[in-house]
Amino acid sequence: MQFELLNRRNLIVSGLGAGLAGCINAPSLVADQNDQIGDAWDFEGLGPLNLDPTNLSKITVCLRPFRPSGPRLEVERIESRTLVHNYGHGGSGWSLAWGYAQGVNDALSRDRIAHVSVLGAGAIGLTSAIALAETGMRVTIYAREFPMESASSKATGVWSPSSRIGMNGAAAPDFTARWEALARRSYARHLKYLGRPGDPVEFTPHFYIRPKSPEPPLATQPEGADNFLHLARSLGSLAPPWSDRDVHPFPINGPVRGGMVMTFNIAEYTRQLTQDFIAMGGRIERADIRSKDDMMQLPGDAVVNCTGFGAKSLLGDKDLIPVRGQIAWMPAQTDRLYGAYHRNVTVLSRRDGLLIQETGGTDFYGMGVDDESADPDEFRAAHAKVAHLFAL
Repeated sequence: MQFELLNRRNLIVSGLGAGLAGCINAPSLVADQNDQIGDAWDFEGLGPLNLDPTNLSKITVCLRPFRPSGPRLEVERIESRTLVHNYGHGGSGWSLAWGYAQGVNDALSRDRIAHVSVLGAGAIGLTSAIALAETGMRVTIYAREFPMESASSKATGVWSPSSRIGMNGAAAPDFTARWEALARRSYARHLKYLGRPGDPVEFTPHFYIRPKSPEPPLATQPEGADNFLHLARSLGSLAPPWSDRDVHPFPINGPVRGGMVMTFNIAEYTRQLTQDFIAMGGRIERADIRSKDDMMQLPGDAVVNCTGFGAKSLLGDKDLIPVRGQIAWMPAQTDRLYGAYHRNVTVLSRRDGLLIQETGGTDFYGMGVDDESADPDEFRAAHAKVAHLFAL
């Protein structure tokens, strides 16, 4: 179904706002490796985060590119040239980027391609460009926004491969199997960035603090809408398991679960990916591509379209739905790197900043909202829900 675009003010007032086949499976990670990761941290010595609201440094908003049928990974032939579409990853762009990048590589490996233009410099564009450059292709990225200007730079930054990835009634019958293969490939590639200078990827403790009473969601499922796909359990023991935690940094006696979660320090990860790409001879050029005809004028034997939500206007893709996401940022607290989820609010201390994000308690929160203006009231309400957990 299509979601009507709603003005955020109206959304709050109404109560809604308060395929490629034949993918190769990546090597599975054994449970022993994950157990070692989970036991590497005893969760002791974690001090409370400083959530003083006067530390607020900025509020960022981005539109996640969601397609009910799932991300578009598709080859299109236009005369003698090849166009590969790779966009629409919802809230899973960073998590799935490497798997879908390899999918692009697989699609072009059947042709004799020497020079490729990649459109878009976010997580999907950067990883697709690197995967192609690694095969010896000459690759140039063309983008209106450079990597740290893109929507990807405003992401939460945790492993979330099934976040708004598709809907039950719209996804193809074989989508789950293809998604799992791509997710496993992506996870394996992310692991190769562990331990690099700057820690672009690392495992950090995360906690779920159950509220005393259920927190009502800030959005409801529209009448007639399908349910979102929630596929993470099909990955089995790929990620370290969670368990009840008696030791934690919160001044409460209630139940707390915790575990280690793959975290992306997006500023450093983006810098590392950009550096890797340029070291392979790649180039990034600023360009304002406004139509499919403009896209096909780019040089090279093939064009890879990684424009995210921009594909809606660029290609007229009516299946793309914006999902508004807002993050409030505070300066980094690198001596206390962990995350918490309570009353539908995420608090995450990364090396590149501390973030507070209202999730709304449901994937329908922010659905169909194309307003990218900051909402300080949303920050204040989210902050009020979690501030008591971090009393200094």
